Amino acid sequence: MLEGAELLNNGELNKQGLEMTESIYFTDVEKGEENKLVDFVLVWEEKPSDPQWSVNKTKREIFLQNLEAEGLELESEECGGGNALRFIKIHAPMEVLRRYAEILKIRMPIKNHFSLKWKFSADMLHSESAEGAEMLEFKLTQLDGTTKEQVGSMIRIPLFSDVHDELKSWFEKFQEPFYPSEAIFNRSNSQFTAVYSRDKDYLFNHNDSKFFSPATRSGILEFLLKRKRFSEDPEDDFAFGISKLISDGAYLAFYPLHDGGIHTEGSQRKLLYDEWASLKKFWKYQPLDAVRDYYGVKMGLYFAWLGYYTFMLIPPSIVGIFCFLYGVLTYSTDIPIKEICDGAMGNTTMCPICDEFCDFWSLRDSCKMTQAKYFFDNGTTVFFAVFMSLWAVIFLEFWKRYSAEITHRWDVFGYDPEEEHPRPEYLVELRDVEERTINFITQTSEPKPPFWKMKLPGILISWTSVMMFVMLALITVIAIILYRMSMVAALAAVNDSTIKSNWSLFISMTGAAINLVLILIFNYIYEFLAIWLTEKELHRTQTGFDNALTLKIYLFQFVNYYASIFYIAFVKGQFVGTPNEYTRFMSWRQEECSPGGCFIELCIQLAIIFMGKQFMLSVMEYYMPLMWKVFNLVKLAGWKNEETGKEEVTPQYIKDFKLVEWGHQGLFYEYLEMVLQYGFITIFVCAFPLAPFFAFCNNVLELRLDAKKILVQHRRPIAQKVQSIGVWMDIMETLGRISIITNAFIIALTSEFIPKAVYRGFYSQDGSLTGYVNYTLSYFDPMDIDRTSHVNLTLAPELCRYPDYKFAPWEADKYTNNAQFWHIWFARLLFVVIFENLVACTIMAMRLAIPDISSNLKYRIRREAYITKEIIIRTERLKKDGKVRGKSGSAPVLNSPDLRTEGETSFTQRRNAGGDGVSGGGGLERSSSTGDVQLILKDEEGQA
Repeated sequence: MLEGAELLNNGELNKQGLEMTESIYFTDVEKGEENKLVDFVLVWEEKPSDPQWSVNKTKREIFLQNLEAEGLELESEECGGGNALRFIKIHAPMEVLRRYAEILKIRMPIKNHFSLKWKFSADMLHSESAEGAEMLEFKLTQLDGTTKEQVGSMIRIPLFSDVHDELKSWFEKFQEPFYPSEAIFNRSNSQFTAVYSRDKDYLFNHNDSKFFSPATRSGILEFLLKRKRFSEDPEDDFAFGISKLISDGAYLAFYPLHDGGIHTEGSQRKLLYDEWASLKKFWKYQPLDAVRDYYGVKMGLYFAWLGYYTFMLIPPSIVGIFCFLYGVLTYSTDIPIKEICDGAMGNTTMCPICDEFCDFWSLRDSCKMTQAKYFFDNGTTVFFAVFMSLWAVIFLEFWKRYSAEITHRWDVFGYDPEEEHPRPEYLVELRDVEERTINFITQTSEPKPPFWKMKLPGILISWTSVMMFVMLALITVIAIILYRMSMVAALAAVNDSTIKSNWSLFISMTGAAINLVLILIFNYIYEFLAIWLTEKELHRTQTGFDNALTLKIYLFQFVNYYASIFYIAFVKGQFVGTPNEYTRFMSWRQEECSPGGCFIELCIQLAIIFMGKQFMLSVMEYYMPLMWKVFNLVKLAGWKNEETGKEEVTPQYIKDFKLVEWGHQGLFYEYLEMVLQYGFITIFVCAFPLAPFFAFCNNVLELRLDAKKILVQHRRPIAQKVQSIGVWMDIMETLGRISIITNAFIIALTSEFIPKAVYRGFYSQDGSLTGYVNYTLSYFDPMDIDRTSHVNLTLAPELCRYPDYKFAPWEADKYTNNAQFWHIWFARLLFVVIFENLVACTIMAMRLAIPDISSNLKYRIRREAYITKEIIIRTERLKKDGKVRGKSGSAPVLNSPDLRTEGETSFTQRRNAGGDGVSGGGGLERSSSTGDVQLILKDEEGQA
């Protein structure tokens, strides 16, 4: 359903209305020559006073020479106005793009006339000779998801097919208002794609200026910039790449250029701003194909996941609201509430809930909290817990299917990332290490970190620091507990009736608010510390670094956000003891649940931390980039336009430099925020059924604000390809498993569901809850009270009550557990076992019933491979007969992505059997252009 809704094709823009700013093209263009689009910009600062200025200048010169030798075109610009900033604009000609599109095996669209010319019969589509996905090289992508041939080959059952077609037509009409403007994002366009090859250039339309999308151009340019050398020293194995140059201070920044401002008519950025980032369009589907084309697959996949997650929050939001409304509408008929608020039980005298300062109190004081608790803890609680456990599985399983459709559509299904090179920061840490090792993949010499001297100490320092901060987060929870206990004593001394009737609510809300502030402060400090600690672990690649950082930050934030909630749900009030002998820790009496029970406290704590976190992070996330922009504006302080000085005529490359860099960790924090939210609405959802609804409202705004933030406040990120959302999927699956356990125990221990069920089934005379409140309270003689409590017994009643299942003071085994206590605990444990096993078995069955890849997609991959192969075969046949004429040109020289220093490393390929002789015969050399690395295949005698 979502496939046709969100995956909208970008389509062709109206060329007559396209007005691009001059600054996104080269200024020095000969007359009659086509405009040269600026693909990338390099920025550095001229500082002759810098001791490294001469060295960095040499590095830049060599680096730029190697870029020009590769075929890239460069144009230099000065900032002017006495500013020391310098800009290099880079343009990739079509020949360079074509060459590297073949090297990187990028899938490109086939000419439209091929898709119209070749019409295959149903027999051909269902031919047994179609190859499987593992043999796939060329692939047909139908952007509307269904081909006419497929529809024509369907077996029609007269009545069923007519009804199916009618429902499908009705549903498509229902979706029409939710689509973005079709004039901008044409969803009906479809095209073939195939792995690009210059041998088969007749398949591709090179004359189309949009043949290479902005994301594709960005990816190719990044590949070149990250592998070009900037040193002529053959011994310096790692003198390559723009990232190393920035780390050394030779450049300040490198970024792909936006295609205009958010108000530039005809620019893709403005179209995305109007149709995607506008809050007025919050109810419309996202133009995901346009996002992918402009920002790349990685960014597009994040917004696809966020949109899908937000959409899937609709069912639990509706069910959660229904559960809450059920509590609101039926609380007036609840018998325990009537007994406490209006019945004789309201006059019951309760034992003091704290030492020294607290007095005996009336049960009627807990009326409001008991009513509030029923809104969330009622007969629908168990149903909602089971529903959310199943929803979590359905959400993840259908996301796997949906992501398979998206990755297939975006040509990254089965994508295998290339070998990563060492991080510049890693090389800086090991600059004084003399021991070397040979990388098995690239066959280059790399520094080997000493295990005992650097690797092990770094790991130990890192993880001991993490554990220390985790313990610090737990100490914060203890501090909040002490705050609540001290406030109970402080408010007990206040004579104001309003405070006395609402003291429990006040303490719970202020304690949760203080906890939230401490959580946000700790998170901010820990993020900087986590990056420094991860650097000390000496991770070689960026992927390894990102995974380790993700683990550290998520582990800490999991404890930081959820520790206080776990405490209230499973610890608070469970080990209090009895009034004659309270359980104490360092002379402190254990915290009791407030009147009304711990469930309402859990609900308040969850609501304040959950909603407060969402609000504060959204504000900080949107406005923090504005603060970082100030630093870039300082660097441009001396710049002023010579003609008018107006912002409207500022060159685009300067406008983009003013913006905030997106960086490697850009999407990390976006995923982290949403996955933490996912934990709130799964692990503790039965305590706060409105959590999915508030999450849905937040995400609707979050999605558009994230889009606006990226478009307006950040430089254009470099397009990257990914196959999935990565480690976040594993985290969400783990949270789903944890949620089954936590929800079962919350219902069993914190909720009153089990005691009420036991009372109805075994102790009630009429099967109702009449007398339930009296059943849950035990008797106590104030004369037996714990003497260390220092309670004033001057006005003590004859008896007081406390919530527990103990023998009365007039019985032989007074204040010990009675039969009801063991009966209820047996029921609780039985419920946990039944709940977990029932839900777990249901989840296993659902996972088996819902495959990760739909059968339709599997069939489509096989069918598309066959059709596209037939196009190639028939066109080659016509070309051989002279009916189709292709451009001349041989296959490109293989440009190995593996790093080699020029003239240094060689690779000998031998036969496996016996080791004598060279595979493939004599010498073969395939090398890239000047300044790049070489892959040399030598014969057995070592002659190239």
